[in-house]
Amino acid sequence: MMASSDHPYVPSDLQLPGYVPLSFSQSEILVPYIVSSLVVLTTVWVLSGRSPKLSKMDRLRMCWWTFTGLTHIIVEGYFAFVPDFFKKKTPFYLAELWKEYSKGDSRYVGRHSAVVALEGFTAAVEGPACFLAVYAIASSKSYSYILQFAICLGQLYGCVIYFGTAYLEGDNYSVSPFYYWAYYIIANSFWIVIPTLIAIRSWKKIVTPSESAKKTKKKTK
Repeated sequence: MMASSDHPYVPSDLQLPGYVPLSFSQSEILVPYIVSSLVVLTTVWVLSGRSPKLSKMDRLRMCWWTFTGLTHIIVEGYFAFVPDFFKKKTPFYLAELWKEYSKGDSRYVGRHSAVVALEGFTAAVEGPACFLAVYAIASSKSYSYILQFAICLGQLYGCVIYFGTAYLEGDNYSVSPFYYWAYYIIANSFWIVIPTLIAIRSWKKIVTPSESAKKTKKKTK
């Protein structure tokens, strides 16, 4: 068994009793993730194209909500509810994925309480909500935009907590600038940019009917 400090993460004195080194290479971890993500996006895009009532924007949003829903439930859910993932002696893809990602943010392998709580809530609440959003868009439900707006706010709030707590604690959790930018910044930026765009569009769709109603009332007076 490795010593508790015998690991590649920052800080070097991070205590990880029973830590088992990565068995998969970076490419063996990232390539399957990227390929499977593309398969999911392509499948949703093709299937949603069979419905003539769905616009391209609707279909794009369905792709996003499916992808992020699966990410929340499967990937983040595994991290949140399998606390000893870094001790797994038999290589398991999700455990390897999180050990690799922890090079960009060691709070994951170190089981930082704020990150665990955040990811647990995301997996249990936001994940299922994402699939409800897919259903709402496909079925043209009246609550579609309100639901999407709420999920986006949750994701953006999560990003504020995620980056804010790291900043307040010194933001020193990456083994190198490469992992800092590739994993910590760029990989997470999708959950800032896309939810922001969807939230803005959803808000416009929510307020437009009320504004139209006000204009109609003024004309009838």
